[in-house]
Amino acid sequence: MTETELPDNIKAMSFEQALEELRGIVDGLERGDGSLDQSIKAYERGSLLRMHCDAKLREAHMKIEQIRVKADGTPTSEPFDA
Repeated sequence: MTETELPDNIKAMSFEQALEELRGIVDGLERGDGSLDQSIKAYERGSLLRMHCDAKLREAHMKIEQIRVKADGTPTSEPFDA
């Protein structure tokens, strides 16, 4: 599944919103909250939220640029290379 195939309610979330919900799901699964069916649905939603967070992080990484100073002293920017 790609970012464009995610449900609209997840695509509309900010990174922070998706991460907060994902943390809540993980906490609930670790505590054993709910039935098996509820846990499976929560896991599936968590997987979609993780995909959304990954896409948001990749998007942000592509936008980051490093500012460097050339030998002649003039600044230049180039893509960030982690």
